[in-house]
Amino acid sequence: MTDPAARRPVASRPRTRRGQDTREGILRAAEAVIGDLGFAAASIADITRRAGIAQGTFYIYFQSKDEVFRELVIEMGKLTRAHLAEAVADAPDRLTAERRGLRAFLGFVGTRPTLYNIVMEARFVAPDAYRQYYTTFARGYGQNLAAAVREGEIRSGDAEIRAWALMGMAITLGERFGIWEGEADLDRIVDEVFDMLERGLKP
Repeated sequence: MTDPAARRPVASRPRTRRGQDTREGILRAAEAVIGDLGFAAASIADITRRAGIAQGTFYIYFQSKDEVFRELVIEMGKLTRAHLAEAVADAPDRLTAERRGLRAFLGFVGTRPTLYNIVMEARFVAPDAYRQYYTTFARGYGQNLAAAVREGEIRSGDAEIRAWALMGMAITLGERFGIWEGEADLDRIVDEVFDMLERGLKP
């Protein structure tokens, strides 16, 4: 049986600089419009108006609003992973990497709230893309945790469960303090989280 996702139109990848800039402009306009209005309320006309292009130009690069939405979900995953990889690149151990990674994630959410909102809405609009977004992230995260166990940096445990637990905590903290409250003291939040992670909840 053919996977329905495989039959979905794939976004056009322009070769010229002008085409690349136009496509990027459409993505940024879609990020702003869909992130603010939500997928259902946003229209292609809204997106093209925001991008300053004709509606016909949109269809040169994307086949539908659904396609541009999915592209934004993929983009958020790539941007987030790249941002966190840079933040933890020179961390001397796993716990330091976890601390730096959480701080970087919370800061990143605050700078791209509309893109974060799109990922959250993908749970209902494009559940397959939503699931892929998190499973891809969790796979790499679990591998890093397993490597830290082998290096003796953290104690042994189920790396997959740990990855999902740590991701879930970061996601809700990002929503609470990165989206709902833009002026939160992120360093204090990270300190509190790591007091709990390193010491547990036992008195």
